[in-house]
Amino acid sequence: MGAQVSKERLVKKEKRQLKEKVSTCDITFPGCDFHHPNHKEWMSTLPLQNLKLRDVVWPGTHDSATNKIGVPGISRPFARCQKLSCYNQLCIGVRVLDIRVQEDRRVCHGCLKSYLVDVVINDLKKFLAETSKEFVILEIRTEFNYKDPPAFDQWLISQLGDHLVPQNASFLGRPLIELLPKRVICIWRPRQSPAPSPGSPLWSSAYLKDNWIDTDLPLTKFSVNITNLQKHPPNDQRSYFYRVENTATPQVTGPVLCVYPVTSRIRGYARLFLAEVFKEGLGDRLQIFSGDFVEPDFVDNCIGVTIARNNLQLEQSDATG
Repeated sequence: MGAQVSKERLVKKEKRQLKEKVSTCDITFPGCDFHHPNHKEWMSTLPLQNLKLRDVVWPGTHDSATNKIGVPGISRPFARCQKLSCYNQLCIGVRVLDIRVQEDRRVCHGCLKSYLVDVVINDLKKFLAETSKEFVILEIRTEFNYKDPPAFDQWLISQLGDHLVPQNASFLGRPLIELLPKRVICIWRPRQSPAPSPGSPLWSSAYLKDNWIDTDLPLTKFSVNITNLQKHPPNDQRSYFYRVENTATPQVTGPVLCVYPVTSRIRGYARLFLAEVFKEGLGDRLQIFSGDFVEPDFVDNCIGVTIARNNLQLEQSDATG
């Protein structure tokens, strides 16, 4: 009990410190005022011949397919990280999906299981059919201590084959327009099965790195995210995607175990984080920026930085639709 009281005091202290930081900092960054008129097709409005794969600031979601996980009002609040389906996330501009699976091909988060991953794949295929120049990074991993779904790599290829950008590190430096009509970078992280090999339609985990900090302390997560970003080279000097997750995670030692109130401790500070990134001279290292319960303003921040950082202009004929 004493430990929980101490933890609650620490949480309150860090929440207060973050709030004070907002009141004393200049929360501006390149593209901070940008609002896109068409989130569903924002990439198609950019001059893709001038934008390389590695130079996009990719808006992503954490535990993307948890919108229907668990029992409503009972177990769901402890595992749900997104309210929207993957299709609706893509429609509001999200371009990186984080999917966890187990041996029966069901989406899961920890020990809780949800619908078949087929739902996610069908959502993605629907979105791709409705757009022509939108790129998606699809990360799928075997979760927790589960076994890999049998022959899952071949199943993924059979489902997405025509859309898959094959594994090739040189593609990170290629303009997006040169990758068309292929538009999905699918990263498969098995637990026991062999990782995808070079040239495979699937990418291995070596191409997507992050420094996951499992904490419910918002200022701790905020600060360590900055510190870890400093440890990685600029985008044009590395051969992998790097992800920063603007999330806080419930802990058994904490006073609150539900995802939404815990992650909300940091969720509203995405703009502050971007401002700090540029203040620290790290704007050329930001690449994938993800969070829980993502909304369009979060996406706009990523689009705005992408445009400003690369000195791009919207192609007005495609900017609305």
